[in-house]
Amino acid sequence: MSIVQTIAALEAELAGTAARLVVVTKTHPVERLREAYAAGARLFGENRVQEMAAKQPVLPADVEWHQIGQLQTNKVKYLAAFVHTVQSVDSLRLLQELDKQAAKHQRVINGLLQFHIAQEETKTGLTLLEAEEILQSPAYQQLRHVRLTGVMGIATYTPDEAVVRAEFRQLRQYFEHLKAGYFADQPQFKELSMGMSADYALAVAEGSTLIRVGSAIFGSRT
Repeated sequence: MSIVQTIAALEAELAGTAARLVVVTKTHPVERLREAYAAGARLFGENRVQEMAAKQPVLPADVEWHQIGQLQTNKVKYLAAFVHTVQSVDSLRLLQELDKQAAKHQRVINGLLQFHIAQEETKTGLTLLEAEEILQSPAYQQLRHVRLTGVMGIATYTPDEAVVRAEFRQLRQYFEHLKAGYFADQPQFKELSMGMSADYALAVAEGSTLIRVGSAIFGSRT
């Protein structure tokens, strides 16, 4: 199938669910991103800051850019002028830097708290305790140019669907716990980003609002 056909099929699958598609564009050239855009995709996810910063100026202004890879604080300045959501918030320090750089551009950047839900140690993210420590800190209360809108997690890479479903369920419980305890009066705290090319169907069934799909659309990376 072409990129256009694949995106149309994915959108048809998501119809009637809470989930929206984030097209993961890392390592793919701008021409292929333009094909995805022509197919109606507007949410693009990148892992590397340099790649996002290079692609953003040559694509239409209504693309909503999501940083989905780990983000070092010294790189925030390169995307602060345009990034919509940083899905990989894993420290108070990163939130403070996002706030500082967004303020320079007089805008607000959205962020998702990334949780470690997988069995693999190589995957990064917060524990629930660490997330609550951030949210309870006076430093967090002072932030004005970064807005937390939900949570993100990456499940274990395994064919065992029961394991993956349990991890997605755990992330949903974290989301609901934080929503009730810290964001009850904030309707913008609504995103549950989980599910990638191999497991997005399970994530959608468990209530995902953002699926991050790359290889299922573009084929394997070069």
